[in-house]
Amino acid sequence: MQIIIGNPASAPQPLSPYYSQVARVEHADGSALLFVSGQIAEGATLAEQSRGVFEALDALLRAHGATLADVINIRTCLTDIGGLEEYGTVRRQFLTGTPPTSMTFEVPRLFRPEAQVEVEVVAAVSPRPAS
Repeated sequence: MQIIIGNPASAPQPLSPYYSQVARVEHADGSALLFVSGQIAEGATLAEQSRGVFEALDALLRAHGATLADVINIRTCLTDIGGLEEYGTVRRQFLTGTPPTSMTFEVPRLFRPEAQVEVEVVAAVSPRPAS
């Protein structure tokens, strides 16, 4: 097993130098688990921020050969649980297959005062095909 932690150049960079965007746990067969740090995004509405979050997650996963279809677990923090339906509408536009395991919390605030949503995911990457 090999663990690679870092920030893919082809994806959005972290908002702080104190954390990494992705931890990749590689197994001998070429499969991997990707642990993606919580993402926030700009936007005036929860829907706009949610869209930006999923676009950032998609870019981070693609940088590691995965897609949102590979997400097996998602954790969401909302500053107002009353926005769950608005967030869920956007989430369903991006996560179209079998829903991953999930946990959603209401939190009093996020590390940026304007942020209404933060999402982190775990994705499973299939082994590379044999050459």
